[in-house]
Amino acid sequence: MSSSAFSPSSAAPVLLVGVDFGLPDFDNDLAELGLLAQTAGFAPVARITCKRSAPDAALFVGSGKAEELRLLAQMHGAQEVLFDQALSPGQQRNLERVLELPVNDRTLLILEIFAQRARSHEGKLQVELARLRYLSTRLVRRWSHLERQTGGAGVRGGPGEKQIELDRRMIDEAIKRTKERLVKVKRTRNTQRRHRSRADVFSISLVGYTNAGKSTLFNALVKARVYAADQLFATLDTTTRQLYLGDIGRSVSLSDTVGFIRDLPHGLVDAFEATLQEAVEADLLLHVVDAAHPGFLEQIEQVQKVLQEIGAQDIPQLLVFNKLDDIAPAQRPVNLVDTYELAGRSIPRVFVSALKSLGMAELREKISAIVLAPFATETETLVSD
Repeated sequence: MSSSAFSPSSAAPVLLVGVDFGLPDFDNDLAELGLLAQTAGFAPVARITCKRSAPDAALFVGSGKAEELRLLAQMHGAQEVLFDQALSPGQQRNLERVLELPVNDRTLLILEIFAQRARSHEGKLQVELARLRYLSTRLVRRWSHLERQTGGAGVRGGPGEKQIELDRRMIDEAIKRTKERLVKVKRTRNTQRRHRSRADVFSISLVGYTNAGKSTLFNALVKARVYAADQLFATLDTTTRQLYLGDIGRSVSLSDTVGFIRDLPHGLVDAFEATLQEAVEADLLLHVVDAAHPGFLEQIEQVQKVLQEIGAQDIPQLLVFNKLDDIAPAQRPVNLVDTYELAGRSIPRVFVSALKSLGMAELREKISAIVLAPFATETETLVSD
């Protein structure tokens, strides 16, 4: 087991834990978990990684390592322990008993960030649905009164019904109400899409790993003021604007969507179906990549994985390698426009810096060419006929 300390902060101190099971995407430095924790308002004071061939059924890391975690948490004054992998309800409960501290996993951390950041009515509903689904599997751990028997006048279910059953019923009813409200929101969004379809509006969606610079690129393209920051999940709510392409004299619809991340909780993929539907129904995906990130290849793979899950894998893509300004001048590409081999396909690629306005003219030209391509094909067909 290896460990290292972070600089102290006034935020709640937490201990970060990652277990290497030999998978290729293991984060040795727990850098992403640290960013997630800081985004959620925590202060990582130490991080620990260890290797196992498989998770321990009871304590995930095993009893010996769990005791080491307890001592290290005490040494650094950690008030909570965050695991980089998803924990089962039983593992979470057992770890809390051994560590004598609250224990949470990557899934809950992402849910917490989403809950803090959602602004629109739809976004809040989607986060609430994902949170309720997660809590419904954690009833055994979340409530201290679960063994208590309740009953008597005014209590639904009658005398003798366990509190956990009442809690589960309340959560199930809340899930049902939230899903019904989301159906109405989705119906409204579908109506808006039909209007755009009737108007023959070419639809483009920005997708990419979180913190790749999608919102900064969105603002640069449409001169908008969407919130953009150097942090994970700065954007949760879909924003759509008209992008005017002056060289072809035509406007297209451009949508900024929530960023993807490794091990995105399936509950969030389901809950954000209405938002991610912008990507599913787009004519073109601008796949934004942080070109300066050392793990950009893995991030591209993770985005492709999520696109596969939501049924958007066959939509044409334009790779936008962003943050060109963060690459040393000597290492920057000679040509800002080329192609990139992705899953056996040659995908057009443009290098840009949305922040410094580098390569933006080339990006607009490439978008215009893609928008015009179907019309060029139709014209060629008519001429040949």
